[in-house]
Amino acid sequence: MLNGSSRPGGAGSELNRLLARLAPPTDPTDPRTPSDTRPAFVERLGDWLGWTGAIALSEVLAARSAPGVGGPDPAGDAGPADFQRVLSAQQAANAAGPAEPADAVLSPTGFGPCRRHIAARQQAMQDAVGLLRLRLRGALAGQSPAGARLAAIDAVMEHSLAAHERSLLALVPLRLQARFERAAQALQPQGADIGALQAFRATFLDDMACVLQAELAHRLLPAQGLLDALHDKRP
Repeated sequence: MLNGSSRPGGAGSELNRLLARLAPPTDPTDPRTPSDTRPAFVERLGDWLGWTGAIALSEVLAARSAPGVGGPDPAGDAGPADFQRVLSAQQAANAAGPAEPADAVLSPTGFGPCRRHIAARQQAMQDAVGLLRLRLRGALAGQSPAGARLAAIDAVMEHSLAAHERSLLALVPLRLQARFERAAQALQPQGADIGALQAFRATFLDDMACVLQAELAHRLLPAQGLLDALHDKRP
């Protein structure tokens, strides 16, 4: 069974660690290189941004800040509650598991309900976190010139890193399916041992929920940064 943290503020590379643990010993589809040969973060960030993203980011950084509204901001005051509402709702949905029953027999086609659940959860998390991030940017932009600049930077980063984000998160269903199928093959000699099947399903559903919670934490990291900035800049 996988163990991981779903705490957004301290997740960082938790999703990467879980995906690495799900990978076979040698996985030719894994785009990552060994840690001692991986380029520095700044170099990788440049690759992820691309030239259009880099230009957009440089323009935001070079722009002169417009005057901020300043003062108390009801939207800013609601930020922590808004963040917690999104977090709690998505965590509960991730933990609930597939709405449709798992297949009675472990086989490559038995992963279907889980695949559909993962796709639905990834879309729901993307939509909910994206709207949360937009609301937090709006609150931050209306608070101060520095907040407006940070909100603009976050908007550029969200757009520019979207392709890299999709590439990383596309590994989630692939790695979980590979784990499912390896376990299904290992159970084949046991035939119709219902107890073994139930034990496997319980463990796998826990692992799937753990990975989805780590994905949620990963998705929420930029929103957490905006929330922290909104709180730190307030009088």
